[in-house]
Amino acid sequence: MTDFRRRVEATIPALRRYARALTRDADIADDLVQDTLVRALRSEHLFHEGEIRSWLYTILTNLNRNRLRSLARRPVLSPIDDNDAPDMPGPDAGGRDIERALATLVEDQRSALMLVVLEGLSYREVAEIQGVPIGTVMSRLARARAQIKSFLDGERPALRRVK
Repeated sequence: MTDFRRRVEATIPALRRYARALTRDADIADDLVQDTLVRALRSEHLFHEGEIRSWLYTILTNLNRNRLRSLARRPVLSPIDDNDAPDMPGPDAGGRDIERALATLVEDQRSALMLVVLEGLSYREVAEIQGVPIGTVMSRLARARAQIKSFLDGERPALRRVK
């Protein structure tokens, strides 16, 4: 096994964790990671020395964006579960609140937050992965944190005025 393949294999757990945080669905996340690995192994010749983890996160992020674009063209059907009550008591209630708060974030904000908080990447690495300036990453993180805080504090989202 080549050094490149060993380094790719070592990042699989982190890729799976990030994909699950992005998609909130284990099956879709596993498919996304598999597609990422296939593309990376086919494109080994395009990788030049550097941080392989950032390169793989970039591939995964782009594949997820493509997936979301194709989903946006289809109508969304979501079943209503009996467990969707917002004020369920118990030890898992806090986790459900955070999960709901994360679900309210736009994709770019959630992705930036997951890369920084869950994966421990620097702002610069996240900027490279998302293909935006570092200031944009900082702005996305600030907005994501503020929105999660307001959600957890029970505040209603402000209505935007449209002219």
